[in-house]
Amino acid sequence: MALQDLCNFKDIFLDSIPTFSLPIGLPLSSSHSVPLPFPMSHGTTTLAFIFQGGVLAAADTRSSCSGLVACPAAQKILPIHSHLVGTTSGTSADCALWKRILARELRLYQLRHGRRLSTGGAAKLLSHMLQPFKGTELCVAATLCERSGPSLYYVCSDGTRLKGTLFSVGSGSPYAYSVLDQGVQWGLTVQEAVSIAREAVFRATYRDAYSGNCVDLYHITSKGWTRRNREDLKEEYYREKERQRQKREEGETLHDISCVHVCVSVHADSIYVWSTVQDVTML
Repeated sequence: MALQDLCNFKDIFLDSIPTFSLPIGLPLSSSHSVPLPFPMSHGTTTLAFIFQGGVLAAADTRSSCSGLVACPAAQKILPIHSHLVGTTSGTSADCALWKRILARELRLYQLRHGRRLSTGGAAKLLSHMLQPFKGTELCVAATLCERSGPSLYYVCSDGTRLKGTLFSVGSGSPYAYSVLDQGVQWGLTVQEAVSIAREAVFRATYRDAYSGNCVDLYHITSKGWTRRNREDLKEEYYREKERQRQKREEGETLHDISCVHVCVSVHADSIYVWSTVQDVTML
């Protein structure tokens, strides 16, 4: 028996609060998605991969709502602490909220235990926090580099937690994977990795209407994360046009060289020699 029952204590404030009861048979948790009050049509392109220089994360900056570009300069890569960043895909408000909650929990863990929580621990913590809130349209890919080496995890709003070396999330991810699967290797230099990530985001924005504007790049090493200057994707577009123009010029040059040739054929007892100007000489 509680102490307030022995003393016949009554709280007038608690007594004035109406009580509620759950309907019989209502499950405490459901595997079905929470119905949304209105359709949330959005898209993005975020990616992260591991190479010998650490972890590289990239994302576009277009925040869209159905057919409307809500913000052309959104921040989709959110730092959590000095060695951890997360790329977000989904509803912007939910992503920002859960990243702040994760940052708070990791800071409290560090203050209590005197050390940071590991990559797997941070991903598991976020997964357990998100699991009861299925259907919140939140997708997160967390990247962390520690003394044990770079680690990359993908955490989804339904509690899914995957570990890998390359992830791309969002409506533009199929187009980004076409570049990443071909170019990402362990022995890449930092400049090569940056170039591949930039090109992957550019290819996705070229085909995906919900991705575009600029690209953000974060490089995570054992010393922490560093952010590169935001680049406008139209510059990459012009660079791609210049590369295509150079390829066309090289192809035309090779075609001109290949056309300057001499062909020799033997027909009957005569030998015919002709060149590209169609001069025929009988020998």
